[in-house]
Amino acid sequence: MRAVTEVQDGMVVGLGTGSTATFAVEALAKRVSQGLRIVTVPTSERTRALAQKLGVPLAPVGDWPAIDLVIDGADQVERGSLVLIKGLGGALLREKIVASSGKRMIVVVDESKIVDRLGGQTPLPVEIVAFGWQGTIERLETLGVQPKLRVTDDRPFVSDGGNHIADCHLAEIADARDLEAKLSRIVGVIETGLFVGLASMVVVGGSTGIEVMKR
Repeated sequence: MRAVTEVQDGMVVGLGTGSTATFAVEALAKRVSQGLRIVTVPTSERTRALAQKLGVPLAPVGDWPAIDLVIDGADQVERGSLVLIKGLGGALLREKIVASSGKRMIVVVDESKIVDRLGGQTPLPVEIVAFGWQGTIERLETLGVQPKLRVTDDRPFVSDGGNHIADCHLAEIADARDLEAKLSRIVGVIETGLFVGLASMVVVGGSTGIEVMKR
């Protein structure tokens, strides 16, 4: 995995959630077995469990040193700006905390995730407080973002942090930074799935090979 080759001895590595994280943990486990000395900060309980199972060292919960490198995936990447939509896996709050704490963030995606404009068929996840979620949904509607509460097994989805997620549907996100600011001002919103200015490199896998995009 191209991103894992960036990991050096002694690093603190942030690990995302989803298929990209699974590949990264497996690749890191192999390097750890060969003598690589690192500690990792997982962004979900699922990633934490996999790292622990494969023998990848974990930093103490909530008490890690500065993160040198974050490896994660994305649901959409805007070409040029490298602004991301993340959160379809339900771990956007922890992912953004770790990404914001890292010195560098490498995002690994396939070519279908690269778009000229964010939005369209990919919804924008917004993590909201479970208490009074109906009112938060109504306030989101005033922005015209068409929010819909995420439901699994006929019950509201609950994140690792105990929150709900509103999936917002927009035809196009023309100004991600402005939209993020507007969403963040709504009472009940905890975090948005817009990752602005966080990705330093995007590794894109396609039919013709690997492309590396840098901001």
